[in-house]
Amino acid sequence: MTIPNPALSALATASTPPTPSALASKVPAADATLRVLSLLAGQRAPLPAARIAAELDLPRSTTYDLLSVLVEHGYVLHLAQERRYAIGPSAYEVAAGYARHAPLARVGRRVVERLVDATGESGHLASLSGSDVLYIVEERAKGRTSLVTDIGVRLPAHLTATGRAMLAQLTPAQLRTLHSGREELLRRTDAPSPATPRQLRELLRQVRADGVAWESGEVTEGFRSVAAAVLDQAGWPVAAVALTWEEHRVDEEQAQHLADRVREAAGEIARMVSGRRAG
Repeated sequence: MTIPNPALSALATASTPPTPSALASKVPAADATLRVLSLLAGQRAPLPAARIAAELDLPRSTTYDLLSVLVEHGYVLHLAQERRYAIGPSAYEVAAGYARHAPLARVGRRVVERLVDATGESGHLASLSGSDVLYIVEERAKGRTSLVTDIGVRLPAHLTATGRAMLAQLTPAQLRTLHSGREELLRRTDAPSPATPRQLRELLRQVRADGVAWESGEVTEGFRSVAAAVLDQAGWPVAAVALTWEEHRVDEEQAQHLADRVREAAGEIARMVSGRRAG
């Protein structure tokens, strides 16, 4: 007859990893908060609180409490007139943090390198960080002039091709949190650029129609860029890939060819990162 050893039994129990459900039972508020964020992040349209509660099997009172905290910290937007909730700009800060780390940067660098080799123009990859773009990959073509878009550099998203490509994929409510009211938008050069949020929205409508975003002399005089957004499974922009060149060297037909190559590169990165095609 085998006599159970209490010490061994305790050791076996202690060495067994806790299941997700066990962890959730220890920190239910954290579990519920992350589930709310995951649900909203996977939606293309805002949701009412009642739908969130039903989808996640949460009490309505708990759902409203969680949403209030998330709204206060900017992770969720409350669209009061619609009585709905959407993912907020602080969540994009977290996404930008992820983008700066190995997976997207490693995948993106290989694709951008091939894009630069194929076109002979300088390329880069950027992610959204609030109302700015943050450059996470920069590849200068041989013999080309150095650009301001170095790794770690931030620029106003509304001025850059990469920023416009990503902003065009956001909802109107998300755009309002980044550029609300009638304030005058920042400019870097004398080149024509959107001066108000309304003009920016009109420009972004054209970006959505074209599938790429353009910028001519608005970041650096004499240079032009084209960019395409890299979308995740839910259609949110996780990054944008772009090419930049001196305007006088490239005619419009060549520019359209570069735009096609940028679309292809964005699609390749999207497939590798999330199985999603480009915007």
